[in-house]
Amino acid sequence: MAAFRSTVARLLGRTPAPEAPIDAPPPPLIGFVVHGAGGVHPASAHIRVTGRMSALAASGAATVAQVDPVRWADGTDTAHLDAILVQRDAFPLAALDAAFARAAAEGTRIVAEVDDDFFSEAARTRLARAEYDPARLAAVERLVRGADAVVVSTERLRAVLADQGVDAVVVPNAVQPGMWGGAPAEPDPHGPRRVLYMGSVTHAEDLDLLRPVVDGLVDDDGRPVRLEVVGVTADGADWYDRLPLPEGATHYPEFVAFLRRQASRWSAGVAPLTADPFNDAKSDLKFLEYSMLGLPFVGSDRPSYAGVDAHGGLLADDGAAAWRTALLTAFREREERVGAAQAYVRAERSIGADAAWRGALGL
Repeated sequence: MAAFRSTVARLLGRTPAPEAPIDAPPPPLIGFVVHGAGGVHPASAHIRVTGRMSALAASGAATVAQVDPVRWADGTDTAHLDAILVQRDAFPLAALDAAFARAAAEGTRIVAEVDDDFFSEAARTRLARAEYDPARLAAVERLVRGADAVVVSTERLRAVLADQGVDAVVVPNAVQPGMWGGAPAEPDPHGPRRVLYMGSVTHAEDLDLLRPVVDGLVDDDGRPVRLEVVGVTADGADWYDRLPLPEGATHYPEFVAFLRRQASRWSAGVAPLTADPFNDAKSDLKFLEYSMLGLPFVGSDRPSYAGVDAHGGLLADDGAAAWRTALLTAFREREERVGAAQAYVRAERSIGADAAWRGALGL
């Protein structure tokens, strides 16, 4: 029987939980809806959902399965789910009403997972310029307002939803340490000091903050400092270099592997943020990623990065002078700062039990 259940789970694309005693009730079945399939998903899905789902299944507390939202909403997928977690706009707007009706009839708990501000007017305008059409924004709105529970990534985002009359629980972003390296990166001692800025296209406006910072900047040894951009914007410019991604590196594990192979190029990682509501609701994910990549972190002194300076990060006020001071400090104190940051991330910001997240799922 155990072998049969394992075979069925594999055929359904589900991760079977460890075998329970013969008289124990079966573990709950938790579905999740994210963009992508077959293990290939956007970075946010890996970071916020699939990594945690894998850990949940491995713990034996639940069986997990990626769900086709349309097939589940119209009943083609007949599996009874104890809970279904939906990330952002991954459930098509046209199928949401049917999904809510089925969930109510079968006692399925619907959990919305949101890690950006999709609700304030300024944020929606910014998202619309970058990549979100009205139907995608409407899908997030409908999901969040109809869900049994909502999970967000930051306290500021929880407050944004509270202003909309929606309660949410905060589950901070975390990393899977096995994906990342260990020791601080060893940058090339010759040539320019390269500084990494990576991110999605929603950060194109933040990039401009760095122009007066790197323009003419040299380190203590007189080496020029050069900004290197991965993602962020489709545009080119003469004041920074673009590092193109190889084929397949848009898949998050491959993207992380690509960064690890390139880590010795960079002397620091930077995260500028303009002062606006969309940015203020963002998480400190770049601090976690740069730290695990072995790079000292320099970021804007905005709510998103509040507190990272207690764990090796460097924060800079707006203005070129503060940023230059912070970057030069990062170069000088690289090993000490990376060591402190990695110790913190491994101890407190790695995927694990996540009690608040499990509670939102009803576990």
